Amino acid sequence: MARSWVAANLDAVRRFRSLNRIRAGPYSEDMILLRFLLLLGLSAWIVPALAQDIDHPDPKRRARAARELGRQGFEAIPRLEKLLSDPVLEVRIEAVKAIVEIGGPRSLDPLIRATQDNDPEIQIRATDGLVNFYLPGYVRTGLSATLHRVGTALRSRFTDTNDQVIEPWVQVRPDVIRALGKVARGGASMEARANAARAIGILRGKEAIPDLLEAIRSKDDRVIYECLIAFQKIRDPKVGPEIAFLLRDLDERVQIAAIETTGLLRNREALPQLRDVLENARSEKVRRAALTALAMIPDEQNRPLFVRYLNERDDGMRAAAAEGLARLRNSGDVVVLEKMFNEERKMPPRLAAAFALVMLGKTEMSEFSPLQYLVNTLNSASWRGVARAYLIELARETPVLRALEKSLARGTKSEKVELARILAQSGDRETLPYLENLAKDPDAEVQREALSAVRTLKARLL
Repeated sequence: MARSWVAANLDAVRRFRSLNRIRAGPYSEDMILLRFLLLLGLSAWIVPALAQDIDHPDPKRRARAARELGRQGFEAIPRLEKLLSDPVLEVRIEAVKAIVEIGGPRSLDPLIRATQDNDPEIQIRATDGLVNFYLPGYVRTGLSATLHRVGTALRSRFTDTNDQVIEPWVQVRPDVIRALGKVARGGASMEARANAARAIGILRGKEAIPDLLEAIRSKDDRVIYECLIAFQKIRDPKVGPEIAFLLRDLDERVQIAAIETTGLLRNREALPQLRDVLENARSEKVRRAALTALAMIPDEQNRPLFVRYLNERDDGMRAAAAEGLARLRNSGDVVVLEKMFNEERKMPPRLAAAFALVMLGKTEMSEFSPLQYLVNTLNSASWRGVARAYLIELARETPVLRALEKSLARGTKSEKVELARILAQSGDRETLPYLENLAKDPDAEVQREALSAVRTLKARLL
């Protein structure tokens, strides 16, 4: 068949050469034809051959066919999906890897199907592929990037960074979240379950909260931890009472995550437990997490604790105490917080003192004002994340929001980028013209962030 196809196209090659005035030189007509066929991708030969190989009795041939089909684009997905039912594990793995590599909307249904496989590697790769569709590039850093088999054992390594989340305007198909929820509560391995829980958090999968609540009852620390971080990203306050039993967990990493999640979800019912944890903590990290959580849930009963720890030796404890006083909103605390802001030499407590003073009404944007200090800190690679979090919360107050909007035009590049992100999270309809004007900035990166902020803010305002 190949020879007849070549012969039939000799005239076409001659015409191609004549029209383009190509000299044969040292090459024969057959050599010119071969080079011409390579430009066409050899599709007339390869695709039929691959179609035959996916049904070949040799599983190695079928696995090779899956790898080759992965280079053919979205049109190869139906043939790859057929291989997801192959009885040989190696073939199914190559098929799901190829589907992930192709990506695109047509990959979603096959990947949802692959999450139902009974092999953990396939579930993990399918999970990462689903996330990758909504968060491009995720497969390069997700769990599947570290997978390898040693004999029959599957080994992988979770990355320590777990702060990724899709943009608010991104809409995830409900069946994707349902599929990930099933893996989280009953996947083929604890790693597959933990990975699915992480994916749900990244995709803000609120519909999978019941699955996460079931998964969090497992005895595996990794699964529990990933569920807690997912709850932090989804931010549904109703979850708070459901995780209170973990506030005294024996695994310190899980306990701290549970404490942090309780604070972020503002679970007032847990205040007595948090105070008890603070007074009886096994480590400084746990004490710091407990005081920080208490600071996020305003309650006058906590005032003596905040006043006591305002002079604590630990930087983090002083910062948490200042945050606590900030959210109590008592103007009588201004004097002590001003002293702290002016005399503190460590960044965490000084930033917290600035946050507190702005919260208590110091909203002017003068050279040495607390609000200007927070904006200036957006230029620091080490501390901009802390300043950003404070400013997102502060910008929910109208005077602060208006002040930040006016500071956009005169900001540095880093300030413009960060302020765009902040205003996207806390802005209102009056903020849109400022962001739309920022989208005309001569710096390309600033333009991109401004346009992204406009989309995020419009999605929030709907």
